[in-house]
Amino acid sequence: MAGIQRLSRLFARLRDDRRGSMVIETAIVTPVLVLLSLGSYQVSMMVSKQSELDSAAAEGAAIALATPPDTTAKRTALHDILVTSTGLPSGNVTVTAAYRCNAAAAYVTAACSSGQVSANYVKIYLTTSYTPTWTEYGIGSPITYRVTRYVQYSQSDVP
Repeated sequence: MAGIQRLSRLFARLRDDRRGSMVIETAIVTPVLVLLSLGSYQVSMMVSKQSELDSAAAEGAAIALATPPDTTAKRTALHDILVTSTGLPSGNVTVTAAYRCNAAAAYVTAACSSGQVSANYVKIYLTTSYTPTWTEYGIGSPITYRVTRYVQYSQSDVP
């Protein structure tokens, strides 16, 4: 019986002692806060990647409007500028000619026939991927980003 009373007093004393409570609370909350901050960092990196590609596509569009890429050499120069400015591998940047004939909604890769209204475009396609840290632990997979921008640089009317 005396053993039970001593044990009861020990538990009562531990329950009333507040000196170590902050250490215990910190030990419980810290891992959660660390995980939240790492997650926020990873999400900001993902948003940053998308923003970088959008900015590069806008830069390519501005260049295409300033100097119409109506020849293969000019499209190659635009491609090289985008590769240099983005730091992407050459295979992740594509600059090709595209056309719309008359009132068609779809883009085509061949020039329009004679006698048709032809809208001339350059297609800028950028792609990259990002592997978040959490994929190392079997959660999720790498994220692939793709940005496609069509820029109209001229239009010819029916003669």
